Amino acid sequence: MICTFLSRCAGASALPGASPRFRGGAVRCRSTAVNVVFLLLAWVTMGAAAQSPTETALPISALTLPEALRIAVDGNPGLIELRERALAAAEVPSQAGTLPDPKLNFNALNLPVDTFSRSQEAMTQMQFGVSQSFPFPGTLSLRREAATYEAQAASLSVDEARLRLLRDVKKVWWELAYLDRAMAIIRDNLTLIDQFIDIANTKYGVGKGLQQDVLLGQVERGRLHDRMLQLQGMRGVMAARLNALLARPQNTLVKLPERIDEALPTLSMPGRFISEAEQRRPLLAVLENKVKAAEANRDLAKKSLYPNFSLGANYGLRSGQNPNGSNRADFFSVMLSVEIPLYAGSKQRRLVSQRSAELSAQNDALLDTRNQVSAEVQAAWYAFQQAQEQSRLFHGGIIPQSRQTVESMLAGYQVNKVDFLNLMQSQISLYNFEQQYWRALAQARQALADLAAASGQESIE
Repeated sequence: MICTFLSRCAGASALPGASPRFRGGAVRCRSTAVNVVFLLLAWVTMGAAAQSPTETALPISALTLPEALRIAVDGNPGLIELRERALAAAEVPSQAGTLPDPKLNFNALNLPVDTFSRSQEAMTQMQFGVSQSFPFPGTLSLRREAATYEAQAASLSVDEARLRLLRDVKKVWWELAYLDRAMAIIRDNLTLIDQFIDIANTKYGVGKGLQQDVLLGQVERGRLHDRMLQLQGMRGVMAARLNALLARPQNTLVKLPERIDEALPTLSMPGRFISEAEQRRPLLAVLENKVKAAEANRDLAKKSLYPNFSLGANYGLRSGQNPNGSNRADFFSVMLSVEIPLYAGSKQRRLVSQRSAELSAQNDALLDTRNQVSAEVQAAWYAFQQAQEQSRLFHGGIIPQSRQTVESMLAGYQVNKVDFLNLMQSQISLYNFEQQYWRALAQARQALADLAAASGQESIE
């Protein structure tokens, strides 16, 4: 088409008998042809650049929920930090249960300052020895026991954080799934409303419709566009949150699968999940270990009422001779020192009171957490049951009936038996029901994620 246009312009300018007006038009045609050529070249250049191998975008694979969970567990920095802290805590029990390092002594005793001679005075000696501190019997084992329970609590905290991470990833993923389906429903409704507007325009053009029907359809179309913008903003927030949980760059595009399993499991009564939480919830095990550690620390504080002691041995080398001409004998010394808890009323007994209060606080924290876990399990169970019933109601009853109503009203509107307002209201109701179905389905899956984490499980199916 462009080539024909250019050839015609060139032919017109070459006519020998052409009038000046015609030749002026040909000049303008040639100018236009030149502009078209430049535009064509620019278009070809940009198309070639866009299709260059170095800038071709790679296809983005859909992020399934199992894949998202795997990425989160492997790369979440918060979870990795807790693992490293648990590894550090595991190194403490061996340290706490080991005797203090022995001390090696080197002494120069009774050295005369006038000559600094080792043989001038009989008491001068070069002494070396070793000493070792010994806590009261049972102290080291209690220290090791307390540190062991603390290390176990740190390790179980990793399991608790892992469950919470899995829960958060599931909830954000299903929120994204809902938003994607909601936007797809809006796109479908926009197509239908455009068809309604076309029908209304046609009927108005032949005098069988009203202009207000066209305006009503355009207003509804604008409202759906506004809702689409809101959902797009919400999706951007959820995508950023998911990328943060997966430790991925924030500009990573999040694409979910086109098809999602809509089946929901049937759950037993909440009592079963409460029992499982008592046995499997890492948070409760963490607090139980903290209680045991507090008991060991209280017993350790009681040990502080008894003395610790140190044992040492020194060997002194002497030089010179005795008055009778014999060599001076070396000295050997043994030392025993005992710590006296002289200020036990203001120190050790206060420590026992402190540790006893800490033990009581840990027991109360464990009891309170048990109650909270039970409440979390029941709340998640009831939330799932409600969302499941709603999704079944929408999917099996309301949506099919509403869809049939829209089809019937559309047929009636085309033959002037139904007004446009009722048609639009029926379509809006269908749109709302479809969105509410996906909202309920996502909420059911999110409640399952809460129930799994609350009862100490990775998933519930």
